[in-house]
Amino acid sequence: MAKQTMTIRIEPEVRSSLDAVAAAADRDRAWVVNEALSAYLETYRWQIEHIQQGVREAKAGKFVSAGEVKKVVARLLRK
Repeated sequence: MAKQTMTIRIEPEVRSSLDAVAAAADRDRAWVVNEALSAYLETYRWQIEHIQQGVREAKAGKFVSAGEVKKVVARLLRK
């Protein structure tokens, strides 16, 4: 697939960090940015999917019981 050029403005500290990661990975800056954006977008898509699923379940009246919520909270508080 053909690559496209996009211009963005970033903080100097972000560019320094980006350059450091690129150097450590022995890759160019564009590769690091593409990897970072891909990871971000994959995570964001996953979150949106799950939020939308939760909304659909809520609209359908699918909720856990208060007792189940208490069990989960109690388990989390023990950790």
